Amino acid sequence: MFILFLVVSLISSINATSIVSRSESYPLSQPAVHGPKTRLVIGNGRIAPDGYNVEGVNRSTTLVDDAFPGTLITGQKGDHFDIDVVNMLSDHSMFNVTSVHWHGINQYKTNHADGTSDITQCPITPNHSFLYSFSAQNQAGTFWYHSHYSVQYAKQCDGLRGPLIIYDPEDPLAYMYDVDDASTVITLADWYHDAAPKLRGNISYADSMLINGVGRYHGAEGRRTKPAVITVTPGKRYRLRLIQMSCEANVQFSIDGHNLTIIEADGELTEPLVVDQLQILAGQRYSVVLVADQPVDNYWVRGIPNYNQTYNGSAILRYQGATEAEPTTVDTPPTNPLQETNLHALINPGALGIPEYGKADINITLEVSFDNSTFQFHVNDATFESPPSPVLSQILEGTNASQLQPHKSVYALKANQVIELTIKMINAPGGPHPMHLHGHSFDVVQSADSSTFNYVNPVRRDVVSAGSDGQQTVIRWVTDNSGPWFVHCHIDWHLDEGFGVVMAESPWDTPAHVSPVPDEWKRLCPIYNEYMRPTLTGSEGDLDLD
Repeated sequence: MFILFLVVSLISSINATSIVSRSESYPLSQPAVHGPKTRLVIGNGRIAPDGYNVEGVNRSTTLVDDAFPGTLITGQKGDHFDIDVVNMLSDHSMFNVTSVHWHGINQYKTNHADGTSDITQCPITPNHSFLYSFSAQNQAGTFWYHSHYSVQYAKQCDGLRGPLIIYDPEDPLAYMYDVDDASTVITLADWYHDAAPKLRGNISYADSMLINGVGRYHGAEGRRTKPAVITVTPGKRYRLRLIQMSCEANVQFSIDGHNLTIIEADGELTEPLVVDQLQILAGQRYSVVLVADQPVDNYWVRGIPNYNQTYNGSAILRYQGATEAEPTTVDTPPTNPLQETNLHALINPGALGIPEYGKADINITLEVSFDNSTFQFHVNDATFESPPSPVLSQILEGTNASQLQPHKSVYALKANQVIELTIKMINAPGGPHPMHLHGHSFDVVQSADSSTFNYVNPVRRDVVSAGSDGQQTVIRWVTDNSGPWFVHCHIDWHLDEGFGVVMAESPWDTPAHVSPVPDEWKRLCPIYNEYMRPTLTGSEGDLDLD
């Protein structure tokens, strides 16, 4: 059956075609590099990337092409992507349905390919697949992909995450670096020893921090893993693409003895800015230029999380010619750490609209609080809950904009308007909260740790810190991409607790804007509903948490 499936897949895509499951035991391996037309197989495996191993049994994981992090997908600016996601999940102690979000890709006219369950699609069930077909238009930079199974989004914590890079042959900052390839992609990820279903509803803290898929659990000294090694040639300049794939932790990133020049934030080029440490929140990405101008030696690469520093992430920067040994360099306090307000967009800087707070075409304020009795977040007194059908489906079926579900969590916006969104942290524990907007980059006209506004040359990105209690951030964008777009905290557990809303952008125009929606997309919901039919509990029918 599996051989037959492979033969058929060579002839045509296998959208919504039944397939068989694969073994649940895979080795940990480095991700392969695939082009813009590829297949990702989502399956279960058992790995111990931080050396932690209980009674000889590694942690069950969701893997992409047998690896964590998953396959590195690359393309050139202007490429069309056809990515076939095959669900071969079979471990019933974990979530078995999935979807994949292409984080940072604007999905212009392809809202249905955004990969957000309950917003733009129904999930992909086991033994089925879905072809995500989209163009990145004029985008280039550092992106990534991860599970987005709505409020059971924490499948990402179980391993479904990987890098996505779009290279620009005409990069205006290419003169600053010599090397930019798969070897310079650096992933940061927190790691949990328990699977996401068992952690839901609890205050969950990671056990380890991983760099390029490897870390060291502080309680596993007898099984010390070898850190990832980044090899550089003396005198050369490297564009390091940093991708923060964590479920919760934000990280202070630095390389002992080296400065880093930031040239990109979340797929948007920035004016070059030299720092010696940068805080990276979950979902954020940066490109930094490292000049290999220090004595030939080994240097620690550090990823220090915001709590429980017994599990600092570490890798090795090794100069060619250095001995294969662990570094002896020491961590020193930064003297020039990143301040977001010092970052400025390189291309077409400046926020659109009247350069004054509250003077956009549409001004929205989201007040965020937390209810300790229900353990849920409220955004303007509403907790995001899964609607009976994806918001995009509701729109395409003709539902009136005022009746879109979930009620009080969907904001209908007119087309071609300047939106100014203020996000206020009233009582929102667990900050700083990284806020991500799907479908757009935005201008950060006020950073959470600043009292000043910048409409002239603010940083442009797609994940921003909304800060902690008593702080606010203000962003602007233009509604030029019809469809429902999620706005949510990128801390997985917070989204699971209802921290999100939907911006339904010109829903009146969406049927024409995203047309034609593929037939395979239309079949996702009937297949998913049939899969869920055995239970009426709202959770996966085959999920066994015992």
